[in-house]
Amino acid sequence: MTDPRASSTTEAQSVRFHIATMDCPSCVQKIQDHLLKLDGVLSADGSPISRTFSVELDPDRTSDDQVREAVGQLGYVARFFDEGGVPPPEAPTWTSPQARIAYASVGLFVLAMLLRAVSVNPVGFTLPFRTLSLTDLFLLASAVVGGWNFFPKGFRAARALSLDMNFLMTVAILGAVGIGELTEAAAIAFLFAIAELLESYSVDRARASVEALMDLAPDTARVERDGGEVTIPADEVVVGDMILLRPGERVPADGTVEDGASAVDQSPITGESIPVDKGPGDEVFSGTINQSGFLRVRAVKPATESALARIVQLVEQAGADKSPTERFVERFARYYTPIVTVGAVLVMTVPPLVFGAPFSPWFVRGLTLLVIACPCAMVISTPVAVVSGVTAAARNGVLIKGGTYLEAMGDVKVIAMDKTGTLTVGHPRVVGVHPQSGMAESEALARAAAIEAHSEHPIASAIVDAAQDRGMDRLEWTVTEFAAEVGMGARARLDGIEYVVGKPSLVTQPGPARDKAHELATGGGTVVGLAREGELLAWFTLADAPRTAAKAVIGALRAAGLRHVVMLTGDNQEAAEAIGRSIGIDEVRAGLLPEQKVEAIRALEADYGAVVMVGDGVNDGPALAVATVGIAMGAAGSDTALETADIALMGDDLTRLPYLYALSHRARRVIRGNIAAAILIKAVLAVGVPLGVVSLVTAVVVGDMGVSLGVTLNALRLGRVDVDSAQSHGVADVTS
Repeated sequence: MTDPRASSTTEAQSVRFHIATMDCPSCVQKIQDHLLKLDGVLSADGSPISRTFSVELDPDRTSDDQVREAVGQLGYVARFFDEGGVPPPEAPTWTSPQARIAYASVGLFVLAMLLRAVSVNPVGFTLPFRTLSLTDLFLLASAVVGGWNFFPKGFRAARALSLDMNFLMTVAILGAVGIGELTEAAAIAFLFAIAELLESYSVDRARASVEALMDLAPDTARVERDGGEVTIPADEVVVGDMILLRPGERVPADGTVEDGASAVDQSPITGESIPVDKGPGDEVFSGTINQSGFLRVRAVKPATESALARIVQLVEQAGADKSPTERFVERFARYYTPIVTVGAVLVMTVPPLVFGAPFSPWFVRGLTLLVIACPCAMVISTPVAVVSGVTAAARNGVLIKGGTYLEAMGDVKVIAMDKTGTLTVGHPRVVGVHPQSGMAESEALARAAAIEAHSEHPIASAIVDAAQDRGMDRLEWTVTEFAAEVGMGARARLDGIEYVVGKPSLVTQPGPARDKAHELATGGGTVVGLAREGELLAWFTLADAPRTAAKAVIGALRAAGLRHVVMLTGDNQEAAEAIGRSIGIDEVRAGLLPEQKVEAIRALEADYGAVVMVGDGVNDGPALAVATVGIAMGAAGSDTALETADIALMGDDLTRLPYLYALSHRARRVIRGNIAAAILIKAVLAVGVPLGVVSLVTAVVVGDMGVSLGVTLNALRLGRVDVDSAQSHGVADVTS
């Protein structure tokens, strides 16, 4: 949100605050609305999960201290982060000052009930209108102590004419005291205080899942400096440092292996279950674990800019993103709370004034409706569910940038996928050897590989790899006079005899042999020939082979409810259709330039609605940007992919797609189920209040504390969803 009064040319200042008692979205909204009224505040956004508020301000017109004071006016304490971006220490929920107040309120209430039970109830205090017994005094003290957490905020809300939960509960408690219902007043106070603690604990649980990601990074790093080995804080690693990693140690910063060989457990970043072999030139990521060997790694990024740090940052931002359901609930609450509050006033006044009914019971019923009017249970359930789902995904190698995309994935029925590098391995392979002139397959492949070993072309590399895979890595011929034919192939002499490897037009004249090449090409591959002094020796067919798991992944997506799978590729139609048929693609659109992929996405949206696009995050950037949800693969080492995509598969692993689809479906069910349950329970209670079947205590225990606890615990279940549990709930095992 931008302040239209902003006119200063001074560079805006960014300030982050930690607000320990900000546990629900309504608190965030109240603080945001208040801050945006300050002259010089350009934007303000907060998250109840991280309990942080970020403010952009014009330092010429306001200061960070003035902003902090403005937050204090609402009854909250805002504290600065330290220079390292670490929030101030915060007491655990169950030992916090708020918890001690709640315990004291419960203790006073229990003493009152014990006195009443043993009939020891002497007069404690005499007022002009009433005599208070010792039990009454304990109950009154319980109500005052229990309400101390929210009375100040309630009074400030009253001055601001804001119908927030603190105001509603303050009115309910003071109203009950005013009509002498001290037991109900005390019960409301300590039960609501406990409900607030439970809500705070639920938020703590959600935040702990984010902090668990941060804990993956080691605190220290061993590096080479000044000819020796020193141990330094991990955040002091700079680009160019040589990091030393022994078996079992975590990588402190992203880097490239300089020396050594080892297997590295990349599951904290990519979700891969099997350690990946690393050697000189290979990437390693912060937070991953060196398994077996000694590695010397050259840092390519400081620890604060590593893949892990980026993941944590984006997950925290995701917690602040408001999904469509969350925005709906907030809009609903803006109407729901005033309507129920007006209903409460009518219940208090109409029966006594119009029908002559007794004032006290109807006043209590009105107070009960005020308790039910509190929308926190509905509002908190969605952000907790989003953070739980997003952090569960991050632990399994899937980075989701917000609840919008988590929910959207649960609604899509069509998915578009790039071919090269997404559905396929991304480079050509020899898939067939067709000898001519009586030459053996192995000999033809060995001769071609001897020549192509001198070329850097991808097709040449594929032929060399095929020969090595068949045990022909030691070639016996002497190769001389190698010459590349640009765009066509290569020539060379093997033991003095001229050979040619290349396109059909280079190795043979038009005729039956050339026709055979065209016939082989109809299968969708590339055909390369080998000739010796004009005599055709063999044809080789090469193709970009499908990933091993591609067919199983598409089958699993379809089994989970996906209606249509489309391949979008710049490759030729025949090659694309051959791949598509082999893995079960429904529709192939080939020969597409990047801008034509964008048009294809828009056409699919017109036909099917929401569309997911899966690509590499670089070449497919425009298509990812226009799709309802853009998913980039292999994003751990690509800042571009992380920035471009809405969801990033950190590893180069298609099998995370069915897991993502299952998680999003479950998240959608949990979020919508929570909202429906909260609205239904509050609606039933609201109907029961005028009928006299719902008491004040019931409204607190069921309508506030019970609903809040139920929806948050249900939302936290998403944090336990992993690849294995997703498979057990209907997603096929696609890891093989």
